[in-house]
Amino acid sequence: MSRFNTAQRRYNRSVLLLSLAYALILFGVITFFKNSSPTGLSAYAAAILPALPIVGIFAVMGRYLSDEQDEFVRMLTVRQTLYASAFALSIATIWGFLENFDLVGHIDAYYVAVLWFGGLGIGSCINKLTIGSGRD
Repeated sequence: MSRFNTAQRRYNRSVLLLSLAYALILFGVITFFKNSSPTGLSAYAAAILPALPIVGIFAVMGRYLSDEQDEFVRMLTVRQTLYASAFALSIATIWGFLENFDLVGHIDAYYVAVLWFGGLGIGSCINKLTIGSGRD
């Protein structure tokens, strides 16, 4: 018997494929910028490409939440994403004010997604510590 249900398997497979696509696209775009020095529309299009798999992961999370049939597991996942959102937005807001008053250096905005993914880990740990996995 599989440890994961259909929705979880689909989510895991999609995140894995999108993560692989992200790595390959990012490598390709970095190479493109190093070798071609693009400008104009091609530069903007290329710069946006690595973001698309990350946006895809956010969409996959939404699809997973609608596909998950176990209400308890869905609640844990929603709770995990709320922790991730609160963590990422709080850090980004605090950093923004510190940066505004020239107390810290600038950090690129895409790091908010990195914080959010880290926050998913924090949310998962909180779920484990306070509720458990929901399975015996």
